[in-house]
Amino acid sequence: MINKLVMVDIPEPTLSKETRAHLMRFQPGGIILFRKNIISMQQTKELILELQALLGKDLLLAIDMEGGGVWRTNFLPYAPSAMNLGSSNNPALAREVGQIVGRGLRSMGINWNFAPVLDINNNPANPVISDRSFGENPQRVSALGLAWADGLMSAGVAACAKHFPGHGDTHLDSHLALPTVTRNLEGLEEYELVPFRAAVAAQLPSIMTAHIIYPSIDPDLPATLSKKILTGLLRERAGYNGVIVTDSMGMHAIDENWGRGDAAILSVQAGSDMLEALGRQSVQEQTFLALEEAAKNGSISLARIDQSLERLHGLARRFPIAPLEYPESVMQTDSLHLKHAWQQGIVAYNNPKPPTIGSRVTVVAADEVPGEYVSELGISGSNLVAALSSAYQVSPIYYQQDNPLAILEAVQNATTPIIFASTTRKRLTEEVKALARAAKPDLHLALWNPYNVLDVPAPAIVTFGYRTEAIQALLEVLKGAAITGIAPIRL
Repeated sequence: MINKLVMVDIPEPTLSKETRAHLMRFQPGGIILFRKNIISMQQTKELILELQALLGKDLLLAIDMEGGGVWRTNFLPYAPSAMNLGSSNNPALAREVGQIVGRGLRSMGINWNFAPVLDINNNPANPVISDRSFGENPQRVSALGLAWADGLMSAGVAACAKHFPGHGDTHLDSHLALPTVTRNLEGLEEYELVPFRAAVAAQLPSIMTAHIIYPSIDPDLPATLSKKILTGLLRERAGYNGVIVTDSMGMHAIDENWGRGDAAILSVQAGSDMLEALGRQSVQEQTFLALEEAAKNGSISLARIDQSLERLHGLARRFPIAPLEYPESVMQTDSLHLKHAWQQGIVAYNNPKPPTIGSRVTVVAADEVPGEYVSELGISGSNLVAALSSAYQVSPIYYQQDNPLAILEAVQNATTPIIFASTTRKRLTEEVKALARAAKPDLHLALWNPYNVLDVPAPAIVTFGYRTEAIQALLEVLKGAAITGIAPIRL
């Protein structure tokens, strides 16, 4: 039964003979879906029901649908990023957005969403959180995050606060390295831990761990593997009784330092209820076999396993896999509501003055923005230009991420007002910053990482996202709609 404490991903949108055999052999308790598994609503619904028939009625079927750049479908209305909602600072709006997200997920049968992010982003160099956070104020993050979670759960989908005890003040990405947060416990209590204490008080049903070392609590082990943090701080000190789920155990912060098997055992011993054992079937097998041996030799007790099983089964029964219809008319209405939500969160930086509608402009943007780890593809230059062409006569100049200065002469020879678009999840590279300085743009569109306004010498419109509804909202602003958002971070 210890294998029910494991969540895996699958490699395809339909179950192959090999995948089916693998799942039947090990009987995991959870499956997480990614873009690779999702083609259409009907296909996803059928896949989920097939997985439930294979693995049992208490299956937990998870996904990362935070909004903004972390969005796994291309057919549901696109929800604003957390930081966009932080700019409008409206808990009722955050709840409505969470409910719309939940409605879409429930229509496919998904019963667990790994959102909202309750990390407080106060580090402009943070490479992985940024717009995924509601802001840098603990109380704002708490209020908006819990309202969003309440909306999600009202639609029948379990929420998950992440990443405990806080991933906001880091300059490393735990997908690639092992970060450290050096703040002492008193500082954590006053800052990073505030939203998670609120989540505990609100009895949020699940919390996800961070692959980060907090030396003031445990100098040796990251939170995901630390009994001092998961049991001592979260269970005993905070009094949390819900499900503790790990972030992906395949991230370099864990896998390259402890390996799959040892890390799995340490995490369950520390207090985790469910492990995300993601990756190839061979590495998933390492986790299953290590846990089976630990249960057999007593290094993980039956009582400890039963504690987790009780929590996991309780979560599955509170939020069953039960697909509901999502009529096209409701989806269209939800899309309009989300466009309105995006628009309320747009922010002005240094008094931007958009060019006159219908005028000629030059748009400088990256040709392509690849997806990375948790985030999906960014908006391509051609798609952005197509959208802006409804407002302007556009002459596009596209740069390649690996050689942006190749277009330097074309930019310097431009004779119309220049709109420079930053469309990447990360801060701009030194080469792109040099290009932006040389371009001397009249307007900067910061369409993903808001801190890029610090790197482009121009007034900016900040959307905190680039999805369909975000671009529609941006067009309204370019055409004269008021900008009412106030950035929830210091720019």
